[in-house]
Amino acid sequence: MAFINTIISMVLVPLFFCPYLPFIQIAKIIYPEKEVISLSENGVGSAEDPVYLTAHRGITAVAPENTLPSYEKAVELGFYSAECDIQLTSDGYWVLNHNSDTDKMFCQYSEISETTLEELRSYSYKYGANFWQEGLKIATLDEYLDVFVGTTTRPQIEIKTNGNDKLDVVVDELIERDMCELAIIISFDIGQLKAVHDYASSKGVDIELWYLCDEITDDVIATANSVGGNMWLSASYEKNTTASIQKALDAGIGVSLWTVNTVEDAKMLYDMGVRYMETDILCN
Repeated sequence: MAFINTIISMVLVPLFFCPYLPFIQIAKIIYPEKEVISLSENGVGSAEDPVYLTAHRGITAVAPENTLPSYEKAVELGFYSAECDIQLTSDGYWVLNHNSDTDKMFCQYSEISETTLEELRSYSYKYGANFWQEGLKIATLDEYLDVFVGTTTRPQIEIKTNGNDKLDVVVDELIERDMCELAIIISFDIGQLKAVHDYASSKGVDIELWYLCDEITDDVIATANSVGGNMWLSASYEKNTTASIQKALDAGIGVSLWTVNTVEDAKMLYDMGVRYMETDILCN
């Protein structure tokens, strides 16, 4: 696999990105930049009672998901938070990628858990707005966190691996940057969130945790509350009804909905009392 990726990197990728060949021109047509849609200009929210928007995998309207330019744009636009997905490399580094393999985003293929950081850094993007920009490489958790230093935009870190390996490293990186109050850690695995909570507590810090779920139920709310600390729900908008969303609001647990991509949906949720939403295309 390493040999094949070397051939792809040295021969096929340079051809693909050659400005004199049609591939890159076709890509620019298929993956154009998009304009984000303003909620405030459409009457949703106010300065006194705003919608708190999370940029889902960054601002993917202008850069590929989980890349540094997508997060730099989220900071520039003043987003409440910007969500990333983290995976572990074979040599123990946290890197940003939604899937466990590189097939969707990169020209070369490998399982991230079986690939070193150095190898991954040699891969070229093939998907997303402006993926052809020079120097765009897979980002580390360190680099991602550094984007938010000195800003008010909150880094939101989704743990995509199984088990609890190196979760302490994630917390330590936040402690090192004095970002524990700013950051949010999210996961579908309640055991991971408990491990983060326990380790953070042992270090004398508290980190806001969001329990990812599909449908909001009484059991989901009880499970989230069992961890203790600053625990929220982050639920699928598509897989919930107004009744199940109301269940969380009535329970008094913080709740955010993903992924909300139309003004109409955002207004409906806002009128219900939801103030936290994750989006690909909306802005304040």
